[in-house]
Amino acid sequence: MTKTQKLTKRIFDIILSFTGLILTGWLIIIAIIVARFDTKLSGIFKQKRVGQNGKIFEVYKIRSMKNIKGFTTTVSTNHDPRITKAGRFWRKTKIDELPQLFNVFIGNMSFVGPRPDVPGFADKLEGEDRIILSIKPGITGPASIFFKDEENLLAQQENPEDYNKKVIWPKKVELNKEYIYNYSIFNDIKYIYKTVL
Repeated sequence: MTKTQKLTKRIFDIILSFTGLILTGWLIIIAIIVARFDTKLSGIFKQKRVGQNGKIFEVYKIRSMKNIKGFTTTVSTNHDPRITKAGRFWRKTKIDELPQLFNVFIGNMSFVGPRPDVPGFADKLEGEDRIILSIKPGITGPASIFFKDEENLLAQQENPEDYNKKVIWPKKVELNKEYIYNYSIFNDIKYIYKTVL
């Protein structure tokens, strides 16, 4: 991406995220309150993710899970017993992603780009694949759209974590590299439109 493209993308992100926060701020607040009572935890879920140039940042979401003592897994599916009824609704409607508008506004995310992964994936990229770290992670993007039913797909596997590492992750890398090599603001608008639909 050229400096002009990066600047255009940033201006686009600021305008769109500010507008989004104004329009959906009331919904975010209601969801946070509901999630607080639903999970008995903070309504906002913060998690460390790998951002641009490998820098770690905190991504914000509406909390959709409660704690179950002794239950641990690195890959969540729709059958995860920790997900509450309200949490399933947040996830299905993508309302849980709305607080990421703030991530975009402050500049550690973009509207479109590779989804921010937990440490252990993006930060382990090597060679040409590290180009994915040259841009800010996004709320949506080609890989997000391609794997829109990722949780259901993982739920069908005997070993979700292994399938994620061997099948889903390599395909995401391929799609995200293609996005960067063929970047245009018009493609960003197209991906946002597809996501909304």
